[in-house]
Amino acid sequence: MNIQQKIQLLREELRQHNYNYYVLDNATISDYDFDIKLKELEMLENEHPAFFDSNSPTQIVGGTITKKFNTVVHKNRMYSLDNSYSKEDLLDWEKRVEKVLGTSALEFTCELKFDGASINLTYENGQFVKAVTRGDGFQGDEVTNNIRTIRSIPLSIKNDFVRNFEMRGEIVLPIDGFHKMNEERVANGEEAYRNPRNTASGSLKLQDSAEVAKRPLDCLLYQIVTEERKYKTHFESLENARKVGFKVPETISLAKSIDEVFDFVNHWDAKRHNLPYETDGVVIKVNNLQQQEELGYTAKAPRWAIAYKFKAEQVATVLNEITYQVGRTGAITPVANLEPVQLAGTTVKRASLHNADQIEKLDIREKDTVFVEKGGEIIPKIIAVDFTKRPENSEPTQYATNCPECNTQLIRTEGDAKHYCPNEFGCAPQITGRIQHFISRKAMDIDGLGGETVDLLRKEGLIQNYADLYDLKVAQVIPLERMAEKSAQNMVDGIQKSKEIPFEKVLFALGIRFVGETVAKKLAKHFKSIDNLMSATFEELIHVDEIGDRIAQSIIDFSSDLGNIQLINRLKSYGLQLEVSAESLENQTDKLQGQIFVVSGVFHQMSRNELKKAIEDNGGKVSSSISKKTNFIVAGDNMGPSKLTKAQDLGVLIISEQDFIDKIS
Repeated sequence: MNIQQKIQLLREELRQHNYNYYVLDNATISDYDFDIKLKELEMLENEHPAFFDSNSPTQIVGGTITKKFNTVVHKNRMYSLDNSYSKEDLLDWEKRVEKVLGTSALEFTCELKFDGASINLTYENGQFVKAVTRGDGFQGDEVTNNIRTIRSIPLSIKNDFVRNFEMRGEIVLPIDGFHKMNEERVANGEEAYRNPRNTASGSLKLQDSAEVAKRPLDCLLYQIVTEERKYKTHFESLENARKVGFKVPETISLAKSIDEVFDFVNHWDAKRHNLPYETDGVVIKVNNLQQQEELGYTAKAPRWAIAYKFKAEQVATVLNEITYQVGRTGAITPVANLEPVQLAGTTVKRASLHNADQIEKLDIREKDTVFVEKGGEIIPKIIAVDFTKRPENSEPTQYATNCPECNTQLIRTEGDAKHYCPNEFGCAPQITGRIQHFISRKAMDIDGLGGETVDLLRKEGLIQNYADLYDLKVAQVIPLERMAEKSAQNMVDGIQKSKEIPFEKVLFALGIRFVGETVAKKLAKHFKSIDNLMSATFEELIHVDEIGDRIAQSIIDFSSDLGNIQLINRLKSYGLQLEVSAESLENQTDKLQGQIFVVSGVFHQMSRNELKKAIEDNGGKVSSSISKKTNFIVAGDNMGPSKLTKAQDLGVLIISEQDFIDKIS
């Protein structure tokens, strides 16, 4: 046996021992013997550096310093999940799924929803190459060096699994490990961490991977994303992932009906406190992978999955004061300032009161004893008042009439849930909020510029709107607090680089009320330029797909405001992308204008996503379900029989993948 073979055998043996201990919880070797073998491997690797392998068990201890985490765009978007809070919600979801698929023959997987930090692990040819946090779903931070230190994550896998894939999971901190960490911190005179979830998430951003290695982090896997069609069901793919070394929770279960889903929910709602990790609900997924493809996604979540949230924890505390916050659009949000209280592992001091209607409905008053709930929402909310403890001198809450920041009289138009401050260009939080939205990741994604810096720039009089950013000079920025020359240069460079951001994102960045990401894309595609959009009539706007009266009027209001017109003209002069690029236009036609397509089955020349993009690029619309309005079904292999029957009954034309390619050629 040569040296290379000996090193490889030692690596494989140590990987197996790691898997037995950290995944199976069944050690087959003593700690002492494991350490002896690890030191032997380390010595051999040091003596023979030509055989270095970044995925070797010796590399798990960490030690790499990362001063700046790179932002990485996800190859496949990481969606969030729609939430449900009752059995009725689950039944409604089941009906929606059955309607789209045209069948009631469904099988589900039930998985516990562990409370941690989502991660995306990339493997190429069976080797771990990259780890990226969820971020905003479109892009996240690369934390590869830190993830390598988590011993339950295999850095190399066996050959009988798919070769190139992304594995998604949750980085969690076991409850026992969390308590042990806090005991050590308190003994050292340090402040205790608040909860396992935030501690796990914060661990991923530590600069020294050796410090990460000291924390008992774990990774529980829940999804494989791959173009290789080796497995037919979600359950089968996870079972095989477990066999090759991934830590897939044993609690995952198959359900043949929605009643079996309810059984799983009821069981773990009662038993969840016995688990070694924090969990706040159950994720239910359609098991068949082809059916998952058929169901597809909404703008925010997969249609084939839903989260059921366990009943929220509640506590009682005193509401000391009601204050008011101003958002970037001028929306006023009342906030309850509470007597601090422990809730779901965190100290709660504030809770949202939503709007004036909510305060009136619950008759919430200062000095009341209130019931606070966290549940599936990150921000706690008040759900009721304990009237038996109300002070005798209590007075009904009089909602604010003037802006707490600029004292402008608040307005509330018919149909609006909240009051608004109309002082758009003179109210400090609105000014700062609009600029912070402008620079955010989903918008202009300006590197080197954060929310706190924006507020500081405004207070120093350097900016009053987002157009002012493009006039900033390094010399102006350097004198700011905590701003070195390199940081100032990075900020100015990031601002200039943002001029390359495509029109649809610039349009979203402008902060037009009711124009979110999806609407911005539709408007950019339809009008092609900011000039066309701002000169559009109300009738032209509402004829755009999914643009209703409220959005149309908001665009008209924005476009007719002199201040906004001046801002847009300045952005043009700086060279921002305020029209669809020539390259994008080359790939777009009107060949499928007004035609509705349903994509069904397995394809060979194009992926389903490529097919859908081609439909939209050529002016067509993609629908998830067949109706009388459907013009064509692009049918691949294994098209669902129920969809085929429905198409035939409605007389919808069925075309092949090649037929579709011929239509757009």
